[in-house]
Amino acid sequence: MPRAALFDVDGTLTDTTYLHVHAWWEAFRQAGHKVHTAALHRAIGLGGSDLIAHVLGEGRDRDQDAALSDAHKTLFATCHERLGALEGARELLHALHGRGWRVVLVTSASGGELAAMRRALDADDVIAHIASSSDVERGKPAPDPVEQARELVGAAREQTVFVGDSVWDMRAAARAGVTAIGVLSGGIPRADLAQAGAQEVYEGPADLLTRLDESVCARLEQDT
Repeated sequence: MPRAALFDVDGTLTDTTYLHVHAWWEAFRQAGHKVHTAALHRAIGLGGSDLIAHVLGEGRDRDQDAALSDAHKTLFATCHERLGALEGARELLHALHGRGWRVVLVTSASGGELAAMRRALDADDVIAHIASSSDVERGKPAPDPVEQARELVGAAREQTVFVGDSVWDMRAAARAGVTAIGVLSGGIPRADLAQAGAQEVYEGPADLLTRLDESVCARLEQDT
C-alpha cells in the first residue's frame, strides 16, 4: 500500500494567508460589510461559501454569496504574479517523494490561482495529484476533501498524513482518520492546532523538513 502525504497549500506551502485576508476584507467592504481582519484570518481555510457563512452568519443575505466570492477571486488575482512558496516547501515535497510518499495537494484553488501556486512551488514533477475541494459535497472541516485526496493514491488511513496550517485542516484530518500535522506558517497558534487534532506542530515546511527523520512521517515509514 502506498503512503500518502496530503498538503493544504495556502499558508502551508505558499505564503498567501494574509493576501487572502486582505482580498476577503476588501470584498466584504465593497459589499457594505464591516468585518474585522482577525475574524477573517481565523476563517481562512474554509471554502468560499463556508467562509462567508462563518463570518456573516446563517441569517445573511445568501444572494450576495456569489458576488462576494467573485470579488475575492478578482482581488486575489492581482497577487498571482507575486505569490511565493514558503521556505523549504519545494524541498519538503521532493524529500517526501524521495522517501516513497505519494504527494497530493488539497486545495479549492483552480484556474489562474492554481497555476500561480504551482509556479511558485515548482514541484509538479513530484506531485502525484491535485485534489479540488470543489469536487466534493462538503469542504473542510468535513473529512471529504481529505478522503478524496487519500483515495486518489489508494493509501490506507493509517499510512496517510495531512499537513495544514488551519484548525479546519486539523479537524478535517482527524475526522478522516489520518494523521494531522500542523504548521504555524499561516499564523494560527500552536495550541489551537493541537486542540483541533494536530499530532505534531512545526514552525513551517522548512522546520518539518529539518526534523523529518524524527517526525511521525519517519515513524509511519517504519510501520511498512
